[in-house]
Amino acid sequence: MSKKYLVQKSPFLVPTNDGKYIAEHFGLATDGNPNISIAHMKAPPGWSEPFQTPEFDEYTLIVRGKKQFIVDGKKIVLSAGESIKILKNTRVQYSNPFEETCEYLAICTPAFSIEKVNREKD
Repeated sequence: MSKKYLVQKSPFLVPTNDGKYIAEHFGLATDGNPNISIAHMKAPPGWSEPFQTPEFDEYTLIVRGKKQFIVDGKKIVLSAGESIKILKNTRVQYSNPFEETCEYLAICTPAFSIEKVNREKD
């Protein structure tokens, strides 16, 4: 009989050089699933990424703090308890220009991969 569940106690900690904490609980780096990735993230104050046009849908649920999104040129700020779905092939920039760390969950379908995020050069 195969196991019908998987408890994740050791998420993959993605190495970063910008102070952002990324713990992938499920996805390509942990269980090899190409269909979905689920990550716990913490973006420090002042953090930002280059614009990108991912080949996956991304759902973000803010747990604590605030996060700024620029989606097709429109600035959106979400606070704790709010969420957003950004469809694949949409140009977006993620940032935390605020004074406190933003903690959030990110879910990507299909799974996040660096090859499919399509980040622009600075």
